[in-house]
Amino acid sequence: MPKILSQDEIDAFRARLCAAAEKRFAAQGVAGVSLRQLAEDLGCSAMTPYRYFRDKDAIVAAVRTAALDSFSEALEQAARSSGSARRRGRAVGEAYIRFALDNPDRYRLMHDALQCDPGAFPDLARAQARSRRTLTDYIEDLVAEGTLQGDPQVLGHIFWATTHGLLSLQLAGRLDSRPDFDTLYRTAMRMLARGAAPDAAPDDHEKPARQRRRA
Repeated sequence: MPKILSQDEIDAFRARLCAAAEKRFAAQGVAGVSLRQLAEDLGCSAMTPYRYFRDKDAIVAAVRTAALDSFSEALEQAARSSGSARRRGRAVGEAYIRFALDNPDRYRLMHDALQCDPGAFPDLARAQARSRRTLTDYIEDLVAEGTLQGDPQVLGHIFWATTHGLLSLQLAGRLDSRPDFDTLYRTAMRMLARGAAPDAAPDDHEKPARQRRRA
């Protein structure tokens, strides 16, 4: 008869299993990891993980949920810092970069191509929604302050896409030392902020067709 475990024992084993899974996923990719391998890492029987998680998808969801919540907490803490919206926005950007560079495995897993269905895992859906809010909440403050103009959802995704693209190249070792990551990031942020500033001239593609023809 299986031993009746306390909630603390259940939580402790789940945490150990997720830690082992995170390392395996980062090294081999989600598709290349089996529950048998995770059981071997923990020194337990191949069936033990099924006492704690329904299947591998449930483990993937748990690992991603933890990564997303950790990421969101870092950005939310930066957004709560003192100062102007511009200063808080800069702090959010720095927190994003620091999290990715300090936790490259977690960051990669957050964006792994093999995503499980959030609809089947409510806690993962909550964590994903929370992380998305961190990408636009600080932009809403910048728009309200008058530093930027435009739809905060659109602007937030543009800033996110740029930051994520540069970080992905950096983590993959695809960027040269000159110009370095910091130079590229700060230059990109200045260009985006200048383009979204209230006094920015409209791009040519945003001008009415008659005005473009005259030009």
